[in-house]
Amino acid sequence: MGFVRQFAHSRLRIYFNKSLPVRLFSTSNSRMTLMPAWVINKYGNNEVLRFNKDVNFPVINYPNEVIVKVYAAGLNPLDVHMRGGYGAATFTVKRDPFGFNQPGREFPVILGRDVSGVIMECGLDVKYFKEQDEVYAAIPPWKQGSLAEFVVLNANEVSHKPKKLSHVEAAAIPYVGTTVWSALVNTGGLTKDNCANKRILILGGSGGIGTFAIQLLKAWGGHVTVTCSQNAEQFVRGLGVDHVVDYTAGPVEEQLRTLDKFDVILDNIGWDTERWALTLLKPWSGAKYVTLVTPFLHNTDRLGIADGMMRTAITVGSKVIKHLVNGVHYRWGFFAPSGRALDEITEMVDAGQIRAVVDKTFTFSEVPQAFDKVEKGHARGKTVVQISREV
Repeated sequence: MGFVRQFAHSRLRIYFNKSLPVRLFSTSNSRMTLMPAWVINKYGNNEVLRFNKDVNFPVINYPNEVIVKVYAAGLNPLDVHMRGGYGAATFTVKRDPFGFNQPGREFPVILGRDVSGVIMECGLDVKYFKEQDEVYAAIPPWKQGSLAEFVVLNANEVSHKPKKLSHVEAAAIPYVGTTVWSALVNTGGLTKDNCANKRILILGGSGGIGTFAIQLLKAWGGHVTVTCSQNAEQFVRGLGVDHVVDYTAGPVEEQLRTLDKFDVILDNIGWDTERWALTLLKPWSGAKYVTLVTPFLHNTDRLGIADGMMRTAITVGSKVIKHLVNGVHYRWGFFAPSGRALDEITEMVDAGQIRAVVDKTFTFSEVPQAFDKVEKGHARGKTVVQISREV
Protein backbone atom coordinates (compact mmCIF):
# COMPACT_ATOMS: atom_id res chain seq x y z
CA MET A 1 0.00 0.00 0.00
CA GLY A 2 2.75 2.45 0.96
CA PHE A 3 4.35 2.13 -2.50
CA VAL A 4 1.03 2.85 -4.18
CA ARG A 5 0.45 5.84 -1.91
CA GLN A 6 3.79 7.35 -2.88
CA PHE A 7 2.61 7.81 -6.46
CA ALA A 8 -1.08 8.34 -5.74
CA HIS A 9 -0.63 11.80 -4.18
CA SER A 10 0.40 14.46 -6.63
CA ARG A 11 2.52 17.35 -5.50
CA LEU A 12 0.94 20.33 -3.79
CA ARG A 13 0.05 22.95 -6.40
CA ILE A 14 -0.88 26.59 -5.88
CA TYR A 15 -4.02 27.74 -7.63
CA PHE A 16 -5.04 31.32 -8.38
CA ASN A 17 -8.65 31.90 -9.31
CA LYS A 18 -10.27 35.22 -8.43
CA SER A 19 -13.72 33.82 -9.09
CA LEU A 20 -13.34 31.21 -6.33
CA PRO A 21 -12.34 33.12 -3.19
CA VAL A 22 -13.67 30.55 -0.72
CA ARG A 23 -12.68 26.89 -0.33
CA LEU A 24 -10.52 27.06 -3.44
CA PHE A 25 -9.46 23.42 -3.24
CA SER A 26 -12.83 21.88 -2.45
CA THR A 27 -14.40 19.33 -4.80
CA SER A 28 -17.95 20.22 -3.84
CA ASN A 29 -20.03 23.23 -2.92
CA SER A 30 -19.13 25.21 0.18
CA ARG A 31 -20.86 23.90 3.29
CA MET A 32 -19.76 26.48 5.86
CA THR A 33 -21.76 25.79 8.96
CA LEU A 34 -21.31 24.97 12.63
CA MET A 35 -20.68 21.71 14.43
CA PRO A 36 -20.50 20.42 18.03
CA ALA A 37 -17.11 19.85 19.64
CA TRP A 38 -15.35 19.70 23.00
CA VAL A 39 -12.98 22.66 23.27
CA ILE A 40 -10.70 24.39 25.73
CA ASN A 41 -10.48 28.19 25.85
CA LYS A 42 -7.68 28.23 28.40
CA TYR A 43 -5.23 25.76 29.90
CA GLY A 44 -5.95 23.96 33.15
CA ASN A 45 -7.54 20.86 34.65
CA ASN A 46 -10.72 19.11 33.56
CA GLU A 47 -12.81 22.16 34.43
CA VAL A 48 -11.58 23.94 31.28
CA LEU A 49 -13.27 21.39 28.99
CA ARG A 50 -16.35 22.90 27.37
CA PHE A 51 -18.99 21.40 25.06
CA ASN A 52 -19.64 23.91 22.29
CA LYS A 53 -22.39 23.38 19.71
CA ASP A 54 -21.25 26.32 17.58
CA VAL A 55 -17.71 25.49 16.48
CA ASN A 56 -16.79 26.43 12.91
CA PHE A 57 -17.00 23.57 10.45
CA PRO A 58 -13.50 22.62 9.15
CA VAL A 59 -12.50 23.96 5.74
CA ILE A 60 -10.33 22.45 3.01
CA ASN A 61 -7.57 25.02 2.45
CA TYR A 62 -5.11 22.89 0.47
CA PRO A 63 -5.71 20.50 -2.44
CA ASN A 64 -4.32 17.45 -0.59
CA GLU A 65 -6.69 17.69 2.38
CA VAL A 66 -9.79 15.69 3.30
CA ILE A 67 -12.68 16.29 5.69
CA VAL A 68 -13.54 13.29 7.86
CA LYS A 69 -16.79 12.71 9.72
CA VAL A 70 -15.66 11.46 13.12
CA TYR A 71 -17.16 8.23 14.41
CA ALA A 72 -14.66 7.61 17.23
CA ALA A 73 -11.79 9.49 18.84
CA GLY A 74 -8.97 7.99 20.89
CA LEU A 75 -7.44 9.79 23.87
CA ASN A 76 -3.80 9.71 24.91
CA PRO A 77 -1.78 11.05 27.86
CA LEU A 78 -0.63 13.81 25.50
CA ASP A 79 -4.21 15.15 25.41
CA VAL A 80 -4.20 15.50 29.19
CA HIS A 81 -0.83 17.27 29.06
CA MET A 82 -1.98 19.58 26.25
CA ARG A 83 -5.10 20.47 28.23
CA GLY A 84 -2.71 21.83 30.87
CA GLY A 85 -0.64 23.82 28.36
CA TYR A 86 2.15 21.34 27.59
CA GLY A 87 3.74 22.09 24.23
CA ALA A 88 1.81 25.33 23.78
CA ALA A 89 4.83 27.32 22.56
CA THR A 90 5.72 24.80 19.86
CA PHE A 91 2.23 23.79 18.75
CA THR A 92 0.96 27.38 18.53
CA VAL A 93 3.87 28.34 16.28
CA LYS A 94 3.15 25.34 14.03
CA ARG A 95 -0.50 26.36 13.78
CA ASP A 96 0.59 29.89 12.82
CA PRO A 97 4.13 29.74 11.34
CA PHE A 98 4.13 33.44 10.44
CA GLY A 99 3.72 34.46 14.06
CA PHE A 100 0.38 36.24 13.75
CA ASN A 101 -0.98 34.43 16.81
CA GLN A 102 -0.46 36.28 20.05
CA PRO A 103 -0.59 34.44 23.42
CA GLY A 104 -4.10 33.10 23.92
CA ARG A 105 -5.06 33.49 20.27
CA GLU A 106 -4.71 29.75 19.64
CA PHE A 107 -8.02 29.10 21.37
CA PRO A 108 -10.41 27.42 21.08
CA VAL A 109 -8.40 24.18 20.92
CA ILE A 110 -10.00 20.83 20.11
CA LEU A 111 -8.11 17.90 21.65
CA GLY A 112 -8.03 14.24 20.55
CA ARG A 113 -5.13 12.74 18.58
CA ASP A 114 -6.86 9.62 17.13
CA VAL A 115 -9.71 9.54 14.66
CA SER A 116 -11.69 6.88 12.86
CA GLY A 117 -14.48 7.86 10.53
CA VAL A 118 -15.68 8.40 6.97
CA ILE A 119 -14.35 10.82 4.35
CA MET A 120 -16.98 13.42 3.50
CA GLU A 121 -15.01 15.60 1.10
CA CYS A 122 -11.69 15.48 -0.78
CA GLY A 123 -9.41 18.20 -2.08
CA LEU A 124 -8.67 18.33 -5.79
CA ASP A 125 -5.29 16.59 -5.52
CA VAL A 126 -6.50 13.64 -3.43
CA LYS A 127 -6.33 10.48 -5.54
CA TYR A 128 -5.81 7.75 -2.95
CA PHE A 129 -9.20 8.28 -1.24
CA LYS A 130 -12.75 9.06 -2.22
CA GLU A 131 -15.88 10.19 -0.42
CA GLN A 132 -17.44 7.59 1.91
CA ASP A 133 -14.14 5.73 2.39
CA GLU A 134 -13.72 4.47 5.95
CA VAL A 135 -10.42 5.80 7.25
CA TYR A 136 -8.38 6.35 10.40
CA ALA A 137 -5.50 8.67 11.26
CA ALA A 138 -3.22 10.09 13.93
CA ILE A 139 -3.71 13.86 14.14
CA PRO A 140 -0.60 16.01 14.71
CA PRO A 141 -0.85 17.96 17.99
CA TRP A 142 -0.58 21.32 16.21
CA LYS A 143 -3.88 20.61 14.42
CA GLN A 144 -7.44 20.70 15.72
CA GLY A 145 -8.33 17.29 17.09
CA SER A 146 -10.99 14.64 16.85
CA LEU A 147 -13.31 15.47 19.76
CA ALA A 148 -15.62 17.04 17.21
CA GLU A 149 -18.16 16.01 14.60
CA PHE A 150 -15.73 16.67 11.72
CA VAL A 151 -11.97 17.16 11.28
CA VAL A 152 -9.76 18.21 8.37
CA LEU A 153 -6.52 16.32 7.67
CA ASN A 154 -3.74 16.07 5.13
CA ALA A 155 -4.39 12.98 3.01
CA ASN A 156 -0.82 11.79 3.68
CA GLU A 157 -1.78 11.41 7.37
CA VAL A 158 -4.74 9.14 6.60
CA SER A 159 -5.09 5.43 5.86
CA HIS A 160 -7.96 3.11 5.05
CA LYS A 161 -9.43 1.66 8.25
CA PRO A 162 -8.77 -2.05 8.83
CA LYS A 163 -11.77 -3.99 7.59
CA LYS A 164 -11.77 -6.22 10.66
CA LEU A 165 -12.22 -3.34 13.11
CA SER A 166 -15.13 -1.18 14.15
CA HIS A 167 -14.53 2.57 14.31
CA VAL A 168 -14.20 2.39 18.10
CA GLU A 169 -11.54 -0.30 17.80
CA ALA A 170 -9.75 1.48 14.97
CA ALA A 171 -9.55 4.71 16.98
CA ALA A 172 -7.37 2.89 19.52
CA ILE A 173 -4.52 2.40 17.04
CA PRO A 174 -3.31 5.42 15.00
CA TYR A 175 -1.43 7.58 17.54
CA VAL A 176 0.23 4.73 19.41
CA GLY A 177 0.79 2.85 16.16
CA THR A 178 2.57 5.70 14.38
CA THR A 179 4.51 6.61 17.54
CA VAL A 180 5.76 3.03 17.99
CA TRP A 181 6.53 2.77 14.27
CA SER A 182 8.55 5.97 14.39
CA ALA A 183 10.43 4.85 17.53
CA LEU A 184 11.14 1.22 16.65
CA VAL A 185 11.37 1.32 12.86
CA ASN A 186 12.57 4.82 11.94
CA THR A 187 14.71 5.38 15.06
CA GLY A 188 15.38 1.86 16.37
CA GLY A 189 16.06 0.35 12.95
CA LEU A 190 13.85 -2.71 13.47
CA THR A 191 11.96 -4.27 10.56
CA LYS A 192 10.09 -7.49 9.89
CA ASP A 193 13.24 -8.76 8.17
CA ASN A 194 15.75 -8.15 10.99
CA CYS A 195 13.68 -8.43 14.18
CA ALA A 196 13.67 -12.23 14.54
CA ASN A 197 15.53 -13.40 17.64
CA LYS A 198 16.38 -9.87 18.76
CA ARG A 199 15.87 -9.20 22.45
CA ILE A 200 13.71 -6.12 23.08
CA LEU A 201 12.80 -4.58 26.42
CA ILE A 202 9.72 -2.36 26.75
CA LEU A 203 9.69 -0.22 29.89
CA GLY A 204 5.98 0.28 30.57
CA GLY A 205 4.17 -2.48 28.73
CA SER A 206 0.47 -2.32 29.63
CA GLY A 207 -0.59 1.07 28.21
CA GLY A 208 -1.42 2.01 24.65
CA ILE A 209 2.20 2.34 23.47
CA GLY A 210 3.33 -0.84 25.20
CA THR A 211 0.47 -3.05 24.05
CA PHE A 212 0.92 -2.01 20.43
CA ALA A 213 4.71 -2.42 20.55
CA ILE A 214 4.37 -5.91 21.99
CA GLN A 215 2.15 -7.07 19.15
CA LEU A 216 4.25 -5.47 16.42
CA LEU A 217 7.48 -7.00 17.73
CA LYS A 218 5.99 -10.46 18.29
CA ALA A 219 4.51 -10.41 14.76
CA TRP A 220 8.05 -9.83 13.51
CA GLY A 221 9.54 -12.63 15.63
CA GLY A 222 11.23 -10.60 18.35
CA HIS A 223 11.82 -11.77 21.93
CA VAL A 224 9.95 -9.27 24.11
CA THR A 225 10.39 -8.47 27.80
CA VAL A 226 8.18 -5.87 29.48
CA THR A 227 7.89 -4.17 32.84
CA CYS A 228 4.44 -3.77 34.36
CA SER A 229 2.56 -4.38 37.60
CA GLN A 230 1.55 -7.84 38.76
CA ASN A 231 -2.08 -6.95 38.02
CA ALA A 232 -1.23 -6.46 34.34
CA GLU A 233 0.93 -9.56 33.92
CA GLN A 234 -1.78 -11.87 32.64
CA PHE A 235 -3.01 -9.15 30.30
CA VAL A 236 0.37 -8.58 28.60
CA ARG A 237 1.12 -12.30 28.45
CA GLY A 238 -2.08 -12.62 26.46
CA LEU A 239 -0.48 -10.34 23.86
CA GLY A 240 2.45 -12.74 23.47
CA VAL A 241 5.11 -11.32 25.83
CA ASP A 242 8.03 -13.69 26.49
CA HIS A 243 9.06 -12.37 29.91
CA VAL A 244 7.42 -10.05 32.45
CA VAL A 245 9.18 -8.07 35.17
CA ASP A 246 6.88 -6.95 37.98
CA TYR A 247 7.97 -3.51 39.15
CA THR A 248 5.99 -3.94 42.38
CA ALA A 249 8.12 -6.94 43.39
CA GLY A 250 11.28 -4.91 44.08
CA PRO A 251 13.71 -2.57 42.28
CA VAL A 252 13.06 -3.19 38.61
CA GLU A 253 16.66 -2.52 37.57
CA GLU A 254 17.91 -5.27 39.86
CA GLN A 255 15.47 -7.77 38.38
CA LEU A 256 16.42 -6.79 34.84
CA ARG A 257 20.16 -7.15 35.52
CA THR A 258 19.64 -10.88 36.10
CA LEU A 259 18.51 -11.28 32.48
CA ASP A 260 20.52 -11.49 29.27
CA LYS A 261 21.29 -8.10 27.75
CA PHE A 262 19.04 -6.52 25.12
CA ASP A 263 19.39 -5.36 21.52
CA VAL A 264 16.79 -2.59 21.79
CA ILE A 265 15.13 -0.85 24.73
CA LEU A 266 11.94 1.19 24.25
CA ASP A 267 11.52 3.49 27.25
CA ASN A 268 7.95 4.64 27.75
CA ILE A 269 8.49 5.58 31.42
CA GLY A 270 11.32 8.11 31.64
CA TRP A 271 12.14 9.57 35.04
CA ASP A 272 15.37 7.96 36.33
CA THR A 273 15.36 4.97 33.96
CA GLU A 274 18.15 6.49 31.86
CA ARG A 275 20.46 6.16 34.86
CA TRP A 276 20.47 2.36 34.64
CA ALA A 277 18.61 1.24 31.50
CA LEU A 278 21.49 1.72 29.07
CA THR A 279 23.65 -0.70 31.09
CA LEU A 280 21.19 -3.44 30.06
CA LEU A 281 22.12 -3.17 26.36
CA LYS A 282 24.62 -5.37 24.54
CA PRO A 283 27.71 -3.16 24.14
CA TRP A 284 29.44 -2.73 20.77
CA SER A 285 26.69 -4.59 18.91
CA GLY A 286 24.67 -1.70 17.50
CA ALA A 287 22.23 -1.90 20.44
CA LYS A 288 19.89 1.10 20.80
CA TYR A 289 18.08 2.76 23.68
CA VAL A 290 15.06 4.72 22.38
CA THR A 291 13.19 6.93 24.85
CA LEU A 292 9.81 8.50 24.16
CA VAL A 293 10.22 10.81 27.16
CA THR A 294 12.21 13.83 26.01
CA PRO A 295 12.61 17.41 27.31
CA PHE A 296 12.02 19.08 23.93
CA LEU A 297 8.54 20.48 24.56
CA HIS A 298 9.33 21.25 28.20
CA ASN A 299 12.37 23.23 27.04
CA THR A 300 10.46 25.21 24.40
CA ASP A 301 7.62 25.95 26.84
CA ARG A 302 10.11 27.21 29.43
CA LEU A 303 12.73 28.90 27.25
CA GLY A 304 10.95 29.70 23.99
CA ILE A 305 11.41 28.08 20.59
CA ALA A 306 14.95 29.18 19.75
CA ASP A 307 16.54 28.73 23.19
CA GLY A 308 14.52 25.58 23.84
CA MET A 309 15.74 23.96 20.63
CA MET A 310 19.31 24.97 21.42
CA ARG A 311 19.12 23.49 24.93
CA THR A 312 17.57 20.30 23.54
CA ALA A 313 20.27 19.92 20.87
CA ILE A 314 23.00 20.32 23.48
CA THR A 315 21.34 17.77 25.77
CA VAL A 316 20.83 15.07 23.15
CA GLY A 317 24.28 15.63 21.65
CA SER A 318 26.02 15.21 24.99
CA LYS A 319 24.05 12.06 25.79
CA VAL A 320 24.71 10.49 22.40
CA ILE A 321 28.46 11.00 22.81
CA LYS A 322 28.47 9.90 26.46
CA HIS A 323 26.82 6.55 25.69
CA LEU A 324 28.50 5.97 22.34
CA VAL A 325 31.87 5.69 24.06
CA ASN A 326 30.33 2.84 26.07
CA GLY A 327 29.30 1.03 22.90
CA VAL A 328 25.55 1.75 22.87
CA HIS A 329 23.36 4.16 20.93
CA TYR A 330 21.15 6.71 22.71
CA ARG A 331 18.15 7.99 20.72
CA TRP A 332 15.01 10.04 21.25
CA GLY A 333 11.81 8.79 19.65
CA PHE A 334 9.03 11.11 18.52
CA PHE A 335 5.49 10.83 17.23
CA ALA A 336 5.42 11.24 13.45
CA PRO A 337 2.10 11.24 11.56
CA SER A 338 2.29 8.82 8.66
CA GLY A 339 -0.44 7.39 6.49
CA ARG A 340 2.12 5.07 4.91
CA ALA A 341 2.97 3.55 8.32
CA LEU A 342 -0.75 3.11 8.97
CA ASP A 343 -1.08 1.36 5.60
CA GLU A 344 1.42 -1.25 6.84
CA ILE A 345 -0.35 -1.49 10.19
CA THR A 346 -3.73 -1.95 8.47
CA GLU A 347 -2.38 -4.94 6.56
CA MET A 348 -1.07 -6.47 9.82
CA VAL A 349 -4.42 -5.92 11.56
CA ASP A 350 -6.42 -7.49 8.74
CA ALA A 351 -3.93 -10.39 8.71
CA GLY A 352 -4.70 -11.02 12.40
CA GLN A 353 -1.20 -10.06 13.61
CA ILE A 354 -2.29 -6.99 15.59
CA ARG A 355 -5.53 -6.37 17.43
CA ALA A 356 -6.96 -3.19 18.90
CA VAL A 357 -6.73 -2.99 22.69
CA VAL A 358 -9.54 -0.80 24.04
CA ASP A 359 -9.55 -0.27 27.78
CA LYS A 360 -12.82 1.66 28.04
CA THR A 361 -15.28 3.45 25.75
CA PHE A 362 -17.14 6.68 26.59
CA THR A 363 -19.93 8.55 24.83
CA PHE A 364 -19.50 12.03 23.35
CA SER A 365 -21.20 13.54 26.41
CA GLU A 366 -18.71 11.80 28.72
CA VAL A 367 -15.49 13.42 27.48
CA PRO A 368 -14.55 14.84 30.93
CA GLN A 369 -14.90 11.34 32.44
CA ALA A 370 -12.72 9.97 29.64
CA PHE A 371 -10.01 12.51 30.49
CA ASP A 372 -10.27 11.49 34.15
CA LYS A 373 -9.69 7.88 33.13
CA VAL A 374 -6.59 8.71 31.10
CA GLU A 375 -5.22 11.02 33.79
CA LYS A 376 -5.41 8.32 36.47
CA GLY A 377 -3.08 6.09 34.45
CA HIS A 378 -2.67 2.32 34.94
CA ALA A 379 -4.38 1.74 31.60
CA ARG A 380 -4.88 -1.61 29.93
CA GLY A 381 -4.94 -0.28 26.41
CA LYS A 382 -6.67 2.82 25.03
CA THR A 383 -9.52 5.07 26.10
CA VAL A 384 -11.92 5.81 23.22
CA VAL A 385 -14.80 8.27 22.83
CA GLN A 386 -17.61 7.27 20.48
CA ILE A 387 -18.66 10.46 18.67
CA SER A 388 -21.28 9.04 16.27
CA ARG A 389 -23.11 5.74 16.17
CA GLU A 390 -21.93 3.35 13.48
CA VAL A 391 -24.48 2.36 10.87
